[in-house]
Amino acid sequence: MRKKWLKYEYGSVFSTCTTVFLGAFLLFQVQPLFGRFLTPWFGGTPEVWTACMLFFQLFLLGGYAYAHFLSRLSGRQQALLHLLLLSAAAFLAFRIIPPATLKPSTGENPVISILWICTLCIGLPYFILSSTGPLLQSWICRLNRGFVPYRLYALSNTGSLLALLSYPFLFEAYLSRHQQAAFWSFSFLIYAVFFALCAVKLYSTHPVLQGGEEKQPEIGSCMPPSFSIRFFWLALPAAASTVLLAVTEKITQDIAVVPFLWVLPLSLYLVSFIICFDNSKWYKRSLFLTLFILSILGIILARFVEEKYPNITLVIGLYAFLLFCCCMVCHGELYALRPHPRFLTSYYLLIAAGGALGGVFVSVLAPLLFKTYIELHLGLLTAVILIVLTDQKYIRGFRRKIVYVAALSAVGLAGVFLTGKRTTQNQRAIEHARNFFGVLTVWEEDWNNPLQHKRLLQHGTTFHGLQFQHPDKRSLPTAYYGFNSGIGLLIRSDPQHPNRRIGGVGLGVGTIACYGKAGDTIRFYEINPNVERLARKYFTYLSDSKASIEIVLGDGRLSLEKEPPQQFDILVLDAFSSDAVPVHLLTCEAMEIYLKHLKPDGVLAFHISSVHLDLVKLVRRLAEHFHLHPLWIETFEDPLFGTLDSDWLLLSASEQPLSKPLLQSAATPFREPADSIDLWTDDHIHLLQILKKAPKKDSTLFSLWPVGYNLPKRKRSGRLIWKNQP
Repeated sequence: MRKKWLKYEYGSVFSTCTTVFLGAFLLFQVQPLFGRFLTPWFGGTPEVWTACMLFFQLFLLGGYAYAHFLSRLSGRQQALLHLLLLSAAAFLAFRIIPPATLKPSTGENPVISILWICTLCIGLPYFILSSTGPLLQSWICRLNRGFVPYRLYALSNTGSLLALLSYPFLFEAYLSRHQQAAFWSFSFLIYAVFFALCAVKLYSTHPVLQGGEEKQPEIGSCMPPSFSIRFFWLALPAAASTVLLAVTEKITQDIAVVPFLWVLPLSLYLVSFIICFDNSKWYKRSLFLTLFILSILGIILARFVEEKYPNITLVIGLYAFLLFCCCMVCHGELYALRPHPRFLTSYYLLIAAGGALGGVFVSVLAPLLFKTYIELHLGLLTAVILIVLTDQKYIRGFRRKIVYVAALSAVGLAGVFLTGKRTTQNQRAIEHARNFFGVLTVWEEDWNNPLQHKRLLQHGTTFHGLQFQHPDKRSLPTAYYGFNSGIGLLIRSDPQHPNRRIGGVGLGVGTIACYGKAGDTIRFYEINPNVERLARKYFTYLSDSKASIEIVLGDGRLSLEKEPPQQFDILVLDAFSSDAVPVHLLTCEAMEIYLKHLKPDGVLAFHISSVHLDLVKLVRRLAEHFHLHPLWIETFEDPLFGTLDSDWLLLSASEQPLSKPLLQSAATPFREPADSIDLWTDDHIHLLQILKKAPKKDSTLFSLWPVGYNLPKRKRSGRLIWKNQP
């Protein structure tokens, strides 16, 4: 009889572990999948993923709260209630693809819209998956005396990690979005069957336990945790969550908003949970605290190196190392403060609440409270202060800790609030503006030199245009739009064209408007309302233009999709000079929309200046697919006229508009064939194929430094290298 009991006991543990692992796998696999569906609807900005993460954290908190509430009921009541909700979730799991009717319209709050769409499409299935870990751990602690549940938390995070790592390299690489959704839905059905069998086995074999009759492992103290301990259960994961989201924003702003770059920081975050919760011996406080301090110093060094030697591999590596060290310290201290299993669900509930608190701070509060990106600095400062407060070995005594905290807060906050406010002799910030789409800064330069006095618009590290303020130079096309740029040559190649219609996806400061003549119409599509406000307030290209100017607020692709054919002579795609490339504007489906609005002899003008991505090959691949003629025009910086390095790729179904001598004389020969890369679609994007690579450097500096990106003729392609970075 004893053998039979032990056989079932170990069998129940195995089935529970399987269910926990599968639930965690599905929980994190649906995150990048759903982010892929929503990113094109909200401009392809890094903040879309941050808002999605807020939803995931809030519903994770809801799932943990539900598990905590359920643990107070009798075993039979828990089984019946949960199986009822599980059945409903299994039905809804086959309807997770967001319908086109939910696409946002102009004026909607993006964060609220994203939360609403996520709730409608995956709310209940995600809620049930979120409750799996703490609920099953609570059940198995009741029914298996002496079982230590915290390794199940490590197992859960292992399943989550495998889901994340497999997504960009396996699921996204070989399956379309709809195929991925179908796979996830059928997998959820299998998970539901496993969970139902697990519940039936556990509660049919063992006595029906009441909420207070728990069989607990006789380990550790059963005293209720103090208020201060519960505070750390909330604050430590909040600091780690803040740093996670802030680092994710940073690295996605530097390349593109794609699942691969969402997965990297989230994977490191989960790895820290796995290591810390598997066994207390893996976390060495002195070692990881030292590495944490060194990682902060590395980021400070990177700020100076990055401006002179742009190397995205180095920068992402340093930020990833910083995130991992910070999470190891926070989660290691969190595990050290773990309670008796009797308080298991409340412990996990506060951990989830801390994660949600960090998400609310980064996604909702930071854009409202701050004009620049300082949430990473505040998250790091909070983490350091919490480490000081939890230290019982080296910093003892309440008064001594207060002194340390006060000193750290004063120095840290001074550094945080001075970030981005470095006025120099010839440069000063006029205005910072922040919303869901990021931070915009208007700079003024050389105000004591009338001929060189100018204003510039900057978005993070990306330059959106400049204008000289002297009346004789105010109408000059500058930045990427000078007379000899691709767009400048295209417009000048046919100066007598009457009543020209020009469309532009991306407004910037409105420089293209200076090319407009009487009778012309220039229609801009701009997703960020702050861009239009600052362009009209501090720059005069729009007001000085002789053409009729129209501005449509909203994502360019969605706006064009809803409009009737506009019959553009030229459609300018100018949304790629930012390092965070909106990839949804570079797919076959997007090209079909652009061509619908173009005249038969019209021209698509792609401004594809990018530091890290080889967009020339990608746009040529699209041109080949749609049988368009390409022409590449590459120009370089001329400070006297305020022009910058730029790449323009002109595409047309007709050879005639691209055969003009002015264009042919400036054409750049293509260096590589385009058929070596995959064609991008909304369902399939292969970012790694277009990352720019560099030959090895011979100099001593580069022999010691990781290989950088070698841009021809010092091409900066949109990064404002010489400016103070906020």
